[in-house]
Amino acid sequence: MYIEPKILERINTWLTPTFDSDTQTFIKESIANNPKDIQESFYKDLEFGTGGMRGVMGVGTNRINKYTLGKSTQGLSDYLKKYFPGENIKTVIAYDCRHNSKTLAKVVADVFSANGIEVYLFEDLRPTPELSFAVRHLNCHCGIVLTASHNPPEYNGYKVYWQDGGQLVPPHDEAVINTINELDYADIKFDANDGLINYIGSDIDDVFIDASVKNGSLGLSQEAKDNLTIIFTSLHGTSITAVPETLKRAGYKNIHIVKEQEVPDGDFPTVASPNPEEPAALKMALELADKVNADIVIGTDPDCDRLGVAVRNLDNQLELLNGNQTMVMMTDFLLKLWKAEGKIKGKEFIASTIVSTPMLTKMAESYGVDSKIVLTGFKWIAKLIYDYPELDFIGGGEESFGYMVGDFVRDKDAVTSTLLAIEIAAHAKANGSSVYEELIKLYVEHGFYKEKLVSLTKKGIEGAEEIKQMMVDARKNPLTEVNGSKVVKIEDYQLSISKNMVTGVESPIDIPKSNVLIYYTEDGSQVALRPSGTEPKIKFYVSANTALDNLAAFKTTEQELDTKLDTILKDMKLI
Repeated sequence: MYIEPKILERINTWLTPTFDSDTQTFIKESIANNPKDIQESFYKDLEFGTGGMRGVMGVGTNRINKYTLGKSTQGLSDYLKKYFPGENIKTVIAYDCRHNSKTLAKVVADVFSANGIEVYLFEDLRPTPELSFAVRHLNCHCGIVLTASHNPPEYNGYKVYWQDGGQLVPPHDEAVINTINELDYADIKFDANDGLINYIGSDIDDVFIDASVKNGSLGLSQEAKDNLTIIFTSLHGTSITAVPETLKRAGYKNIHIVKEQEVPDGDFPTVASPNPEEPAALKMALELADKVNADIVIGTDPDCDRLGVAVRNLDNQLELLNGNQTMVMMTDFLLKLWKAEGKIKGKEFIASTIVSTPMLTKMAESYGVDSKIVLTGFKWIAKLIYDYPELDFIGGGEESFGYMVGDFVRDKDAVTSTLLAIEIAAHAKANGSSVYEELIKLYVEHGFYKEKLVSLTKKGIEGAEEIKQMMVDARKNPLTEVNGSKVVKIEDYQLSISKNMVTGVESPIDIPKSNVLIYYTEDGSQVALRPSGTEPKIKFYVSANTALDNLAAFKTTEQELDTKLDTILKDMKLI
């Protein structure tokens, strides 16, 4: 197979003495036997997306390995020393259960220390939210977590956190990337200064878990807690190191852990995908829940920043809530709590993203609280906390099963959110209700919003080009109607323009640019198109809403909305 000259030039760079003999041997064998694979491995550099740098592990510039992570860490080290001149720079590093995570975390620690930067390295796997917490707790300048979130087993990743505990955002992200791009692989300092590497563990665990209990607890009676039956699964991930202990310290005893998925394992042997967004991932947990007649099921992803919540519906069947529903329940409960405590004084806000349910804004308005909407990714929600220090952040989330309670962690946090979900369930049951019934009450009060997501996977060079072309076509030939309803507004976040399709008037969008298109229709429906920043996918988010008169009308109205959503997706040839 023919290898393009530009790609071959990149490959040949890795056949120099800068790279170890195993790497060079692998490349030579791949050129001879797997030319397509080696092209995929070198045709581009891994990039920082909404969740940092994430990719398949292996040899090459488009792969996660000691050299790509080493180069990123060297560039970050150079930037830190330039940005904080004369300071004793400190960083903290965590990693999840994935293959090579521990080894790669040590490589990252070695490079930092070789550059004179003091390192706090977790002794073993820990949840991502604990890393975010540790950055501020240890007064570090930055933090790193090695994780690929819920991606398949062959993936790993590298997420960078700044000194506020949030992920890297402008202007630092672009400056760091430029610094990295100016480097050669030969510039990486791999020789560790072991005297600068400190190992941390239970000391940080204790303060993090105590903080999670403080932020996620609602002050329920012990009787209410004892009366709730809980199923929890870590899906072979890091949450097993924090969630059970958090629930225990919060006073919960009736917890059943899915034993088959309790041990961390980067192969994720019992699931096709360790993604709590997918009902199949919670199959074992749901089966156990039916055996013990549990009230709630919670599963977390490998690095413990997302959670899936299943509760009993009106027919007493366990049903997985989508991310929007979980977010709505948690936010409303926090708003009620803040209101009851007299803490809402006009200087509070909640936050969500442009592809999440519009219902959150409706709820915020009813409480007299500001609702700030940002790009996809919790780094933008964390940035709001930094940008508006005069305001109090209550909570926020996004449709992709992530939520953040308060500001003690500056990223989505499945530890505290798991506790909060359980507290909501215990409170509802103690008052003769359920999570599901409370959700329906919110639909009656604020309008019944329903969303669906369709993801199209397009792998490799051809897939990336296909996704790119789909967005080009959508901009050249925008939809004029969706399911018979006229498109009245189009927001193009790449061009930063919102266009009223009725009047033709354009207005600027005052948030950072992103490759996202959102259509708004006359009947209140929304359709958003967004290529994923961390996976080879393009995602279509569809939202529809209607009034719900009462609880008795719920099932019929839900069927109507589901039919409408499916019709929209069929109209767009997505199902």
